[in-house]
Amino acid sequence: MLGFEGYAIPFGASVCVKSFICKKRLRSTYRRTMNGYTAYIICTSPRSGSTLLCRVLSEAGNAGVPESYFHESSLSEWLLDYGLDQTAFVTSKDALEAVFLAAVEEGKGKSEVFGLRLQRQSAAFFLKQLEVLFPFQPDDMSRIEAAFGKTLLVHLTRENKLDQAISYVRAQQSGLWHMAPDGTEIERLSHPKDSLYDRAAIERQLVLSEQMDEEWCAWFDREGVRPVRITYEELAADPYATVRDLLAKLGHIQEQKAGGTPPTVKLADETNQEWARRFLAERHHR
Repeated sequence: MLGFEGYAIPFGASVCVKSFICKKRLRSTYRRTMNGYTAYIICTSPRSGSTLLCRVLSEAGNAGVPESYFHESSLSEWLLDYGLDQTAFVTSKDALEAVFLAAVEEGKGKSEVFGLRLQRQSAAFFLKQLEVLFPFQPDDMSRIEAAFGKTLLVHLTRENKLDQAISYVRAQQSGLWHMAPDGTEIERLSHPKDSLYDRAAIERQLVLSEQMDEEWCAWFDREGVRPVRITYEELAADPYATVRDLLAKLGHIQEQKAGGTPPTVKLADETNQEWARRFLAERHHR
């Protein structure tokens, strides 16, 4: 089910023909690493360092271009993301196949490995679409590997959930989500605004952050999978060493020298620390 290149599939061609070609491409376009992996999925939640991890992996050159290729919970949004015309497909399954083909080509980049970041809030819809594509596979992991080949799961989590919640609330309020070392804004989702302490918002996000980690762990257990575990704290301390370890598990050798400049900088400052102290003090006195 991968890569339309090399196949001229006219719109309106039979579903059986297109499905056969897609599945043939799935099996033929991937070249396994030494450990047999053709893909990896970073299973995470917001403000766990996934942008940093994805960018350092992309820099490696041999581990794809991991991004949130299935972020929205909407097939129409997926089609829009990849410039695909929904009216060109006979069935929604045809459209899904095209989306997955396009996503994998982007996620591989110039490498032979597909990289994907999957936020917990996006997982349910993503897995449901895999069920549509591979209805005879017995479980989620089987469907993932039917789509992407042998896949390594990575659980990226943040140990300090209060810091994670505060980081999310500040980003949501200020509009700034990621910044480069030179001060260039990498991702801004709204006009600049002042950050104001909001205990209720922090509390809600703290509960949600804990819940998302619990849901990932429950899913790993249900699927019988032991993921590679990476924490935000170890990633932030030495992103290049963390990525070298991950690439080794994939079967790659990372030749990049230690001590490189990370592609993103931490946005947390004294305000984050002040909010954490205030939140804990208020919780203590409740």
